[in-house]
Amino acid sequence: MRFALCLLTASLLIGCSWKVGPDYQRPPSAVPAKWRFGTKEVKEVTNVKWWEQLGDHRLNALIERALRGNLDLQLAAARVEQFMGLYGSTRSVLFPQIFGEAAYRRFQVAPQQFGLPADILGSVPDTNLGRLAATMEWEIDVWGKLRRAKEAAKAELLASEAFEQAVILTLVSQVAQTYITLRELDKNREITVEIMKVLGEQLRIAEARFNEGFASQLEVEQVQSELQRRSAILPFVEQAIAETEHAMKVLLGENPGTVIRGLTLDELQLPAVPAGLPSDLLARRPDIRQAEQELIAANARIGVARGLFFPRIFLTGDIGQVSQDLGNIFAPGANFWSVGSNALLPIFTAGRLQGEVQAAEAIQKQTVANYRRAIINAFREFENALIASQKAKERRDHQAQRVASVDHYYRLAQLRYDEGYTDFITVLDSLRQLYEAQIDLLLAQRETFVASIQLYRAMGGGWIVKARADSYNPKPAEAKIIP
Repeated sequence: MRFALCLLTASLLIGCSWKVGPDYQRPPSAVPAKWRFGTKEVKEVTNVKWWEQLGDHRLNALIERALRGNLDLQLAAARVEQFMGLYGSTRSVLFPQIFGEAAYRRFQVAPQQFGLPADILGSVPDTNLGRLAATMEWEIDVWGKLRRAKEAAKAELLASEAFEQAVILTLVSQVAQTYITLRELDKNREITVEIMKVLGEQLRIAEARFNEGFASQLEVEQVQSELQRRSAILPFVEQAIAETEHAMKVLLGENPGTVIRGLTLDELQLPAVPAGLPSDLLARRPDIRQAEQELIAANARIGVARGLFFPRIFLTGDIGQVSQDLGNIFAPGANFWSVGSNALLPIFTAGRLQGEVQAAEAIQKQTVANYRRAIINAFREFENALIASQKAKERRDHQAQRVASVDHYYRLAQLRYDEGYTDFITVLDSLRQLYEAQIDLLLAQRETFVASIQLYRAMGGGWIVKARADSYNPKPAEAKIIP
């Protein structure tokens, strides 16, 4: 007993000060001092629910429904729960493993064992043996291998939580973008229906003029052709509306159906440009945090692999009651106990342990590259979103000026046609250009909103934690030491 206590004390003292394998150090990364396409019109809003800046309560309700019902988010939450359980299982090996034991045996001893003749077998009584005991086994983590395993499991748990936050970030962005697309298609349908009404009226006038002899059949056919051309676009737009509604329902975790709208595209407010430095992105982006936690886990796994080269030291113990008479199993003198230790040292494994170390080190190199790639990709996404936001606004402004010019062109062409100074083909051309300019402006408006949404998605933000709390997905319970 004295030897076991000394061994335990020495092992704990050694284990508290050293762990096999490399300690984690964050790889250096080149972080730019400022954004290439930064703008002065920024606002510190990334830690709030940015979609509320759009001002549409219907969109807010859709996002809340998605946070509650989206199946990808539920899968991510279950994945966090899985790694929470694995972390608890890995951590448990640092503590003594104690099991209860209850056993009963009835047997007969061969008479030859006592030098008796075999013909007296029937006179040897059966033997009963009852045993109630508790047994303990504890691997002493002298080299820090088990603590490295716990470190890896904790990092994998944090990586799964970061992955869940990335799912939330993507989900909110997808719901907002899908809603913007839906409102753009609604406006597209409205414009198409309006132009069809205008062409229908033009066709009525052309047919009346033809019947009175003031116009040719060519003019009627021109209007008819343009009307059928626009009419053919309408089914395509209506199909796109239905498919977009179905896509939205999938994001909500619901069956296909109608989506209730709120504000029109013209009524929605454009979110402000979020403020932040490039260094802020490293803490805000969940994909970067996930990549770093995966790197921490891979780094710890090297220590686990190297720890296999060292002896495994166990403390064992048993205590209980044993008796040949079950009625006297708790009688004085029926108790027993034992305590001991053993060590298991690998001598010949044919290169298996070295291969595991080599594989762990290679995985760590892969995760370093993946971490650096995640940082570079984050900078790329935000820079792209910045320039896209700026240029989308410029395109929208130019398209708005174009619509105003073409609308004036159409009114002048119609007036000159009514006065007999131009032919009808000029009116149709101006009407065609007006329709196309309105559609192009509509697309530019959608691109402006999408670019702003992508800007917030690229920045990340602390609002994700609040959104996680609002998603009504149960938070996994902490792993327990006892069963």
